Amino acid sequence: MRFLVDNALSPLVAEVLRQAGHDAVHVRDYGMQTAADEEIFDLAAKEERTVVSADTDFGAILALRRETEPSVILFRQPSQHRPEVQVALLLYNLPSIMDALVEGSIVVFEAARIRIRKLPIEDEIRDRG
Repeated sequence: MRFLVDNALSPLVAEVLRQAGHDAVHVRDYGMQTAADEEIFDLAAKEERTVVSADTDFGAILALRRETEPSVILFRQPSQHRPEVQVALLLYNLPSIMDALVEGSIVVFEAARIRIRKLPIEDEIRDRG
């Protein structure tokens, strides 16, 4: 799997993902640590990478753009702030969320559950109304 780890997370997350056999880069590898979220989002889409972040702005970008890619993984709980915990959660759960990421989804790691929303987000909202 291909990942782009946002600056909201430690470069250690990308490093451990690489050690686990994934193609993972951190925004610092591109010199983009101060880049706008939209630029990071565009790079991930161009390189067919899943964005990994703790920044909920990526969900808003997906909703506004009505995009089906790139997929986004978000860590939402303070207990998940340690890079070792984040990458362990991701690697442990990756087999069960892989298909959703390939199809285009936003995956949110919360304290007691994992939420998965298929992309585009806008279509889901409109379908409920």
